[in-house]
Amino acid sequence: MDYKEIYKSWLENPYFDEETKAELKGIENDDNEIKERFYRELEFGTAGLRGIIGAGTNRMNIYIVRRATQGLANYIIQSNKQDHGVAIAYDSRRMSPEFADEAALCLAANGIKAYVFESLRPTPELSFAVRELDCVAGINVTASHNPPKYNGYKVYWEDGAQITPPNDEGIMGCVKAVVDWNTVKTMDKEEATKAGLYNVIGKEIDDRYMEELKKQVLHADAIKEVGDQIKIVYTPLHGTGNIPARRILKEIGFNNVYVVPEQELPDGEFPTVSYPNPEAAEAFELALKLAKEKDADIVLATDPDADRLGVYVKDAKSGEYITLTGNMSGCLLAEYEISQKQALNNGLPEDGKLIKTIVSSNLADAIAKAYNVDVIECLTGFKWIGKEILGFEHSGVGQYLFGFEESYGCLIGTHARDKDAIVATMALCEAAAYYKTQGKTLWDVMIDMYNKYGYYRDGVKSVTLEGIEGLDKIQAIMNGLRNNPPKEFCGYKVLSFRDYQEDKVIDLETEAVQPTGLPKSNVLYFEMSNNVWMCVRPSGTEPKIKFYFGIVGESMDDADAKAASMSKAVDELVAELTK
Repeated sequence: MDYKEIYKSWLENPYFDEETKAELKGIENDDNEIKERFYRELEFGTAGLRGIIGAGTNRMNIYIVRRATQGLANYIIQSNKQDHGVAIAYDSRRMSPEFADEAALCLAANGIKAYVFESLRPTPELSFAVRELDCVAGINVTASHNPPKYNGYKVYWEDGAQITPPNDEGIMGCVKAVVDWNTVKTMDKEEATKAGLYNVIGKEIDDRYMEELKKQVLHADAIKEVGDQIKIVYTPLHGTGNIPARRILKEIGFNNVYVVPEQELPDGEFPTVSYPNPEAAEAFELALKLAKEKDADIVLATDPDADRLGVYVKDAKSGEYITLTGNMSGCLLAEYEISQKQALNNGLPEDGKLIKTIVSSNLADAIAKAYNVDVIECLTGFKWIGKEILGFEHSGVGQYLFGFEESYGCLIGTHARDKDAIVATMALCEAAAYYKTQGKTLWDVMIDMYNKYGYYRDGVKSVTLEGIEGLDKIQAIMNGLRNNPPKEFCGYKVLSFRDYQEDKVIDLETEAVQPTGLPKSNVLYFEMSNNVWMCVRPSGTEPKIKFYFGIVGESMDDADAKAASMSKAVDELVAELTK
């Protein structure tokens, strides 16, 4: 059927409720809107679902959530793991509680226990709960940092990480196989509760999660000594981080925590920001205003599902607040965690590992080399870091020291298998206390790292291309670069070209070809002279294509100049490719 026929079938099928039909009747004279809603099915990809809330096959609604959950239930039953439950969490977005309940009741109708958090919770706590409750899977209803019109649905497997091969492909196949809406099961909530198939969880899991975080503290002595001298401004950006972030900081000894009042309470409309992204300067406007009033040392922001952390630190010399990119905060925490584990344990394990993604800073490699620690590179997405941790557990070889990705996410400890902004908040404040006992601020430490390892600068350019035409443009950009990789870029010679989709690394001088060693993915990577690199990939969750790059300078000014040149060159490349 074409999109018009599918639209008509939704209006006629008694399976869909009257509210849905009324919404669809409201667009009957708008062919473009009908097409956008029905030209395809919202794809259940390796990250689950993410889309605009509304009626239609290409929208997030209760029917799409039920269908995805029926596919998941079918896969669980095929895997003979239906005796294990599924943990479900949700964030502050519109329809998040409703989508969580729809998922739980579909699972219940299939005889699978659902453990649903009593109210909104952070993504890392959902990851923790999956393993803590011996679940086969987890579902998190969230659209992370996307604008208010979006919501999403992420699936986790029994290791607590988002689904990876072969489970991702298996679940996607089962979801696609659900073609008849009438085969999607659901049941009454009261009946499900009586049958023990709908279970509410909350405080007990919260308490266990907090205890695991506290185990990651390395310098309780420093917090006790100077914790009351550290001033922290924090904003949850209307999301899930408010209660757990404040709780952990208070319980380990930080009492001067000031929460931005306008952004404290959950609100799916995110009224104070255009979109709740801790990467964006706009998200920090209110926090920085409060920081100046309180003379804060650190300014922190978590995204709505509290898996990503944005950071500003005060430069004591200038009095200015300086933003740390995800690469900078990740490397700062890597330096702290690895150096202090070495100092406190009389050395590091011989098989200690630092894990980063292929688009993350090469500063991490320099840190690892200094401490004689192996670096493992994986594809973009924290699930691949979780998969590496699982591999350590299964093989008994490899000890996880730290893992991060450039998109403002890291994990300290292995209590969760997704990035955790709550533990990162705790660790950054702890690091600030420790370095204060050494007479240093976090910005002083960042400068020390540049002086020691090199003046690394990394950047990312995101180009949004929405709708059908946007998808075509993104594909055209990838095809153009894949078929005609540049031999020079921004004055740097391209030494090798990695095509992760084709699983090959091509030496452009010798033309030698070897495998990438990673799973196939639609990603292109250009390694250049002078330790410069660029990586291009479509976003897996948004209608965007991203251009990542990294350089190393001989000084701060030199690094800034080189980064500016690369940024300009990327802009010109994007303009050329999107004509």
